[in-house]
Amino acid sequence: MSVTSGTARQGSVLRVARPSTVDLIAAELRAAIFSGALPVGSALGEVETATQLGVSRSPFREAAQRLVQEGLLASVPGRGLRVSVIAPEHVPDLNEARIAIESQAVRRIAAAAPALDGLEAALAALERASEHDDALAIGDADLAFHRLLVDTAGNRRLSHYMATLAIETRIASLSAPEGYAVRRTVSPTYRALLDALAEGDAEAAVAAITQQLDEATRRLTGEATGVETIEREIAPPGLQPIDPEQLGADSVR
Repeated sequence: MSVTSGTARQGSVLRVARPSTVDLIAAELRAAIFSGALPVGSALGEVETATQLGVSRSPFREAAQRLVQEGLLASVPGRGLRVSVIAPEHVPDLNEARIAIESQAVRRIAAAAPALDGLEAALAALERASEHDDALAIGDADLAFHRLLVDTAGNRRLSHYMATLAIETRIASLSAPEGYAVRRTVSPTYRALLDALAEGDAEAAVAAITQQLDEATRRLTGEATGVETIEREIAPPGLQPIDPEQLGADSVR
């Protein structure tokens, strides 16, 4: 290897990539959908939303198209963009995808036997949140556990897919006819999952995650009875402008 190529490679390792304007806008839109700031089914006016974010229309369009490709926004001919709705009849497909991703993640974790301290802390955070009546906080803690579960597997693509599935899960919860609701108590499948991972038992871990998501499917589709839930009407906080210092000069209105 030449000195020149080695220096170039070393320089590329040290270089820190800066998020593009489109990246920042897409991240803000995802966060707004996840929080309910952009309600499910609501129209997304190009001019109005770009103005709220403090960006020009060109990068906003590109960012919005990313979310269309991810399934978080829907492009309606003649009516523009709308936040996607995931009706109860589509929840089984969504959770089937989650079972596929999370099952593969737990197989990798069981084989690699990493430390589970982070997941134990995430479960403890979910249990603490469930002691109170903030449905959104419980939902956030639940999805944080599942995202960390997949991240622990150490596969970048699995984590990427799970990030989108987590937002779709929130959209499905926000789309429920009865309104946003979460289970009041933590399912025992969480403890069963972590115990199986600690023992390196991949099949028991897969069984726990499958049962957990099947239970969630039955609850969101109205098939489960006798499950105590906490409901919350989400008041959209509205979009916040993106920090101009993070944006390129040609991207600010």
